[in-house]
Amino acid sequence: MTFSKMTGIGNDYIYINCFQETVVNPEKLSIFMSDVRFGVGSDGLVLILPSEVADFRMRIFNADGSEAMMCGNATRCIGKYVYDMGMTDKTEISLETNSGIKYLTLYPGEDGKIESVKVDMGKAILVPRDIPVDSALERFIAQPVEVAGKTYEMTCVSMGNPHAIVFLPEVNSLDLEKIGPSFEHHVLFPNRVNTEFVRVINDHELQMRVWERGSGETFACGTGACATAVAAVLNGYCKKGEEILIHLRGGDLRIIYHEDENVTMIGPATYVFEGKINVPVSCRTL
Repeated sequence: MTFSKMTGIGNDYIYINCFQETVVNPEKLSIFMSDVRFGVGSDGLVLILPSEVADFRMRIFNADGSEAMMCGNATRCIGKYVYDMGMTDKTEISLETNSGIKYLTLYPGEDGKIESVKVDMGKAILVPRDIPVDSALERFIAQPVEVAGKTYEMTCVSMGNPHAIVFLPEVNSLDLEKIGPSFEHHVLFPNRVNTEFVRVINDHELQMRVWERGSGETFACGTGACATAVAAVLNGYCKKGEEILIHLRGGDLRIIYHEDENVTMIGPATYVFEGKINVPVSCRTL
């Protein structure tokens, strides 16, 4: 099977062009290929597929084989892939995801290859039962939540997948391998949760680390950055309608939480390499 490795500021996935390849068991394939020692090594697997309602369709699987709703960094990489590989000549495309259709604007560089992509991420979901969060509140903003014996003020937002955002004085010293699973599997979240640990630098700039459900700590999370920008506005740290620069371990994303509640994300997409791999029999059968 031919595959491509791509990264959105360090959030690295393996991409399979399903216009040319057939994937029978993506759950097992993601586990196999994501393994850093016996596979390729990645945060998960992304399938690029035909769509009946958009220009293209994506399915995304975490490193543990669980299927995710969508991924902001992966949407940007798909935009770069389909343009650079000649699958489209449009610089504005639609992408079907498990959390709805996303609209991408592609920005070529001087060499004609896509350097950055803007994604219309749609509206943030703030009603707890729709995130989902096990809470009767109308909004879950700066609520005290005990995790592993310590109380955190938590704000919950969905960008098509659930996020819990915690603002802290500093985040560099956090041992996410130790505390991350306690957030991910907290009883509040029936579908588990992605957790963002955020330091406010000023009213236009944030630092963020992320623990992603099914993958652990990653260098970046596009939906997490969007959820963090929304949470920063809801908590009074930043302003709606103004660009917020978010520093992640793998690089920077620019996020705007607009007056109409829509969220846009702008960031780079990078092609790493293409390869071929022998797929085990277990990944070729159901």
